[in-house]
Amino acid sequence: MTQPTTPLTEGDLAQFIGSEALYHHPGFNVRYTEGVRYVAERGGAYWLIDAIASWQNDPRIRDDPMLQGIQFWTLTVNPDRSARLMCERDQGDVAVTQEIPFTDFPLQSLKLYYQQGVLFLPSEC
Repeated sequence: MTQPTTPLTEGDLAQFIGSEALYHHPGFNVRYTEGVRYVAERGGAYWLIDAIASWQNDPRIRDDPMLQGIQFWTLTVNPDRSARLMCERDQGDVAVTQEIPFTDFPLQSLKLYYQQGVLFLPSEC
């Protein structure tokens, strides 16, 4: 895959309100919106979709009734380029975290929601 010619910025995400198309993850029963696809392509972050999709089979996610309703995912990139991926039931109610030793993801943080098998940007709900 080639690198995008212009880097992903926070401002880019504001253009996504709703989504007319859904894309299917090839290895998991997860779909994602146009905005998430844009983040994956422009931010080089298909790995992020993979990570969230893979967590869906973990009993801490799979067997939690609240997380079957909606999941709030946050990726936070640290100054040393390590990162933390966190799933919350609600603000401050953390279900799982994943430490990522290195990422070149261009944003300092990103929030995604997962509901009814679809991963989307907050502006797309």
